[in-house]
Amino acid sequence: MGLFDLFKSEKKNAKDAKSPASKWAERIEKRAQNYDRQEAIHALAEMATPDAVEALLRRFTFHMDPSITDQEEKESAFRGILRAGKEAIEPVRAFAGKAESLAWPMKIMKELVGDEEYVDELLRWLSRWDTEYSKFVDPKVQILAALEEHKHAGVRAGVERFLEDVNEPARFHTVSALLAQEDVDAVPALAHLLGDEESVRVRNKIAEGLAARGWSIPEGEWQAVGKTLPPAFSLDASGHVVKR
Repeated sequence: MGLFDLFKSEKKNAKDAKSPASKWAERIEKRAQNYDRQEAIHALAEMATPDAVEALLRRFTFHMDPSITDQEEKESAFRGILRAGKEAIEPVRAFAGKAESLAWPMKIMKELVGDEEYVDELLRWLSRWDTEYSKFVDPKVQILAALEEHKHAGVRAGVERFLEDVNEPARFHTVSALLAQEDVDAVPALAHLLGDEESVRVRNKIAEGLAARGWSIPEGEWQAVGKTLPPAFSLDASGHVVKR
């Protein structure tokens, strides 16, 4: 460890020692006794500070039995985090960058900010991901699935590249998110994917979406699309996908 690293470590330790939340944070772990953990959650919730939020977020990193206790503790941590208001945004944002699941961080953020800000936040989280193979892609897929529920000017630009994702669920939810925007400018990319896609459910999703909206596909994609359309669909003389 270099001198600079040692200085940083000492500075961090000094900060932790001064933080009122630090004495409770170590109790937010699976091995702690239920009473101690619940007491810590209550105490941290009362503090409503960024340090307390950071400690409470630890409760979303593990599951325990019985499930009813697990859910109750997570709900308590959730409510405690919300008590911090805007002070919770940065800790939640940092936690989301390394979390194995974004279900709770997304639920928290949705309560902390308005709808427009929430979608902007999801797009910010999504920007950290690429389209290449990764052993663990659950957070990326969760974000794409969440974006299906929102119509927002930035969604198409933020998600369209994931039509080329190597992960099939990521492509499926990207298609759903794009269709939800009702933006005809997404048609060329959707049509191109339809012509290349191997996944039956992705092809069906695109075909159903194009047919329902009456959007015509670019003429240059007609031949490829005609070969890959699901059996229930066909391409008419104007380039519209129609259901048989």
